[in-house]
Amino acid sequence: MTTASALHVVLGAGPAGTELARELSGRGHRVRLVDRKGQGPAMDGVERFAADVSTREGANVAVEGAAVVYHCVNVGYHLQVEVMPRIQAAVMAAAEAAGARLVVLDTLYPYGETHGAVMTEDTPWRATSRKGMMRAELDARYLAAHAEGRQRVVLGRSADFVGPGVLSSTLGGAVFPAALAGGEVPALGDIDLPHSYTYIGDVAAGLATLGENPGADGRVWHLPTAPAVTTRDMYALIEERVGRPLDLTVIAEPRPFGPFDEVFMAEYAEMFYQHTEGQTVDSSAIETAFGLVPNPLPDAVDTTLAWYRDFLGRG
Repeated sequence: MTTASALHVVLGAGPAGTELARELSGRGHRVRLVDRKGQGPAMDGVERFAADVSTREGANVAVEGAAVVYHCVNVGYHLQVEVMPRIQAAVMAAAEAAGARLVVLDTLYPYGETHGAVMTEDTPWRATSRKGMMRAELDARYLAAHAEGRQRVVLGRSADFVGPGVLSSTLGGAVFPAALAGGEVPALGDIDLPHSYTYIGDVAAGLATLGENPGADGRVWHLPTAPAVTTRDMYALIEERVGRPLDLTVIAEPRPFGPFDEVFMAEYAEMFYQHTEGQTVDSSAIETAFGLVPNPLPDAVDTTLAWYRDFLGRG
């Protein structure tokens, strides 16, 4: 395991990176949280740092002195195919030069359409979408770098996020504010299919655990994810807590709605299969290997609603 004095550098200050920085600090590590501006609320034990890690120079400065680097950077949907490979190249080169282990926050996209089959780490990569094939190519490069002995890399894959601070998710800023205000809530695709959601706190706990354990390197792990329920079941949990039925608007095919604007939906169309077939993630491997237990979904909904009430001034 890494020592408490070792520097852990988190690239990307979105909800996952921010929660991971908080988790690592809580575990006693020295933490640097990097984004383009280096701004945001102060966090105990966390140094905020400004750098553009899409460039070699920026990435090198960002990870200087790191023992472990966590790649949690993401970009706008319409920029991913162009920009994410550039970020990967810069981050991999910087981590290799620093002699740091690299922990990558990953998606389910490389699997492509599974026709409802449960996804494990052994599920074949059969993506046919542009973004899915791009992610698969990136992951193949990560694993090849490890296999060739050029650097130590581990990947943690997550289902759709839910939790405090999560806005850009199908169970995020389009759902919770509307549920609290009595507005229209989008129901994407078939909400009676099982759909896994990974609580943002479990994303952080899983990545931090991978970062502390070099024996995990060289493979893909599914981050701790509660057993899948249907999206309708998730909405029912929200209804119980807000005290009224949700005003659901069915989005049977990709079209703009609320915060899902035309630009986003045009890019998301190729991924819409995630809402027309079951999306079930099995995370038993990481749970068994490291004793991790995902937060129950009712608890995840409670903390998410509490965060949105505060965020919207409805506390």
